[in-house]
Amino acid sequence: MTNGSQTIEDINERIATVRENLRQLVEQAAAYSGAADEELASQRISDQEAELERLEQLRDAMSKS
Repeated sequence: MTNGSQTIEDINERIATVRENLRQLVEQAAAYSGAADEELASQRISDQEAELERLEQLRDAMSKS
């Protein structure tokens, strides 16, 4: 099933990449010290979580088509 040029396989690969990014960001955040570093890490994690949710919803919608 495709959505434009994207396939469920493509989306699954992007989901895996985002999950790996999140894992790395959480590890980095644990090592950060200072409010500015923590704020940046928090924002990056939040952005990746939003992207993960968007991709999962897209994948779910495509699998129902």
